[in-house]
Amino acid sequence: MQMVKKSTIVLVAAWLSMLVLMPKKELYYKLEESLATSYDIKFNEKKLEEGLFSVTLKEVTVYVKGIDVATIKELKLSTFLFYNRIALRSLRLDDTLKRMMPQETQEAVIAYSVLEPLQVSIEASGSFGAMEGRADLKERKVRLDFNESKQLQMLKPQLKQDRKGWFCETSF
Repeated sequence: MQMVKKSTIVLVAAWLSMLVLMPKKELYYKLEESLATSYDIKFNEKKLEEGLFSVTLKEVTVYVKGIDVATIKELKLSTFLFYNRIALRSLRLDDTLKRMMPQETQEAVIAYSVLEPLQVSIEASGSFGAMEGRADLKERKVRLDFNESKQLQMLKPQLKQDRKGWFCETSF
């Protein structure tokens, strides 16, 4: 019994030390480089803060193919090795995109867990109401369910309706 207790303490201590000592800024830079080379998406952040378990970016401007498409007040990347999370606060799209999609999103959370290795959960709330969804990594499909139907007029041509409400389903 003592051996099990000591082994558990050693494993927990090793896991915590890995999380705290992990080079979080370098992970962010690697993600940024990957997005830039694969999809031509670039970030320009005014401030980068490293916490114990996360990296927080403040006042982020998002560029797609060199065009300014969005501004994010705060973007927080958290990793716990078995559970990873990206949280956005105050996402505002450029005025040229407001006819195609809602311009403001107050919060958005994208989470991945090792317990569901082929699923990514997505939650957001904004001027469109609330939305939750899942991305299936194996089938390469995304389904987003809109819980409230505030200002969905610009999205309705892309949405379908079932007994639960409005949803969007697409593949990637």
